[in-house]
Order: sequence, then C-alpha cells, then structure tokens
Amino acid sequence: MGVPYSGPADPLSMALANRLVGNGSFFPALETTLTGVTLAFNSGATLAITGATARCTLNGSDVPQHVTIAVQRNDVVSVGAAEKGVRSYIAFAGGLGADEVLGSCSTYLSAGFGGHAGRALQKGDELRLHDAHGISPGLETPAEYRLPMLDAWTIRAGASAETASLQNPQQLFDRKFTIASRSDRMGIKLDGHKFATSIDGQMPSVPVFPGTVQCPQDGSLFVLSIDAGTTGGYPRVAKIARMDLHLLGQLRSGNSLTLIERKEDDAVRELRAKHAYWKTWLTDIADVI
Repeated sequence: MGVPYSGPADPLSMALANRLVGNGSFFPALETTLTGVTLAFNSGATLAITGATARCTLNGSDVPQHVTIAVQRNDVVSVGAAEKGVRSYIAFAGGLGADEVLGSCSTYLSAGFGGHAGRALQKGDELRLHDAHGISPGLETPAEYRLPMLDAWTIRAGASAETASLQNPQQLFDRKFTIASRSDRMGIKLDGHKFATSIDGQMPSVPVFPGTVQCPQDGSLFVLSIDAGTTGGYPRVAKIARMDLHLLGQLRSGNSLTLIERKEDDAVRELRAKHAYWKTWLTDIADVI
C-alpha cells in the first residue's frame, strides 16, 4: 500500500502495559515521546504505564510503573519526561477509541490519518475509552520481564543486500556508535564512524523495512525505524535482527550503540529462545517481536 508500519515504536513495552489491564497486546494505547503527558479523567478507568523511566503521579502522589492503577472521576495522572529511554506507554482496560484506517488504529502523522484525528495529541483533546467500564484485576509485571532503560545499548544485527559494497564490512560490528540528534520514528542516525561503499551511496530504489541499516553518501549509517518508508535508494548494509527491533524505540540521542553480528541461523535460534522466555507472561509474544 506504500504506507509505513506505524504502530508502537517499542511494541514490547506497549504489550506489557496492555497485559496489566487485561487487553490484547495491540489494543490501542498512548505513546509519549520524551515529554510525557497529563491526563484528567471524566470517569473511572484502569490503566498501566510502562516503557521509558519517568516519574508518574496520581493526584500529585507518586505511583509506580508496571502495575495496574485504578482511577476515579476527576483524578489526574501525569507521566513525566523520560529520564532514560524515549517512549512511555499508557494502556487502558478496554483500549482507547480511535480512528481505524487500513485495519489499524495507529496514527500515521506524516499522512494525517488514524488514531485521534490523524495527529499528535494537543492540550484539551478528549479521548474516549473503547469500554468505559473496563476493569482489570490488579497485576504487576514480574521483575524478570521489566525492560531496563539504558544509556549504552547492544543490538544484534546481520548482513543485508548491499553489505558486500562496503570497503570494510567487519567495521560495522563490535564498535560503539553514538545516537545522533537526528532520531525519530522514521529513522536513527549513527555518529562516530563513517563508511564508504562501491555504490557511492546511491542506487535505484529498493524495498526497505524497519531495521534496515542504510549508508547514504555522507557515510554515516542510518537505521530505519517503525515509520520507515517502503522504498529507499541508499545501500542496505545491515539489518537489525528481528528479536531486537523493539529496542529501536528507546534509543535516545547521546546514547551509545554497539551492533553485534549474528548470522541468520543464530538469529533465528535466538529469536525462538527469546519467544520461549517471554511466552509465560505474554502468550502472543511471537506477534509482538
């Protein structure tokens, strides 16, 4: 369709929030980026907050992340600015009401459709709960399933279609890059090392996906994220392994990133191991990551 995947940049964190309120992993929820959000409730609701490390309050008193929270009419919940990581997720029992386009309730900001009027939320917006009476029993994410938010990240990756065009392909791996300020839902620029290709950074457009690592003409790597376009004209020199794609949503400007090489057979084996690890808590984990 030529439409990016959209959806949660960190689908595992969103699934964890939905799990705490009795929803399926992909029930519509809120995603904040760096700045947080304040919500005033016109009715009772059950919610949970996961993702980036942030101070969260209910009527001014601190409340923890990764637990089910019950609120009443006139309560106010605030999710503070991200301290580590980038994105927080707030899920509500029954899910949020949202505009559905192409079978999805996600917001695609660039085209202006889906979600809430096809745009980012603004002060004064009124959201509706899909099931205003949705109530979930109190739950808490087990400690072993709480994703750490870091300043230094290690992500598994492998070769891609044009890796052989690099003059020094092994220099992709086991060295530290820095997440540049040019980082958003479309892609993440990596600073610290530059590369040269025999294609000189340009070629006819080809398919790309979230996790594709491109090498433009300036030699700085660019990791495509959840709102990646569907085609691109730069060499695809690496690809992020599927089991670690969810981490892209929490990479913050100034963080360090190291790519660890994985051959395809190893990546498949480790993906299956990760699915097995999570399945006890998230039964649909194979759809999430």
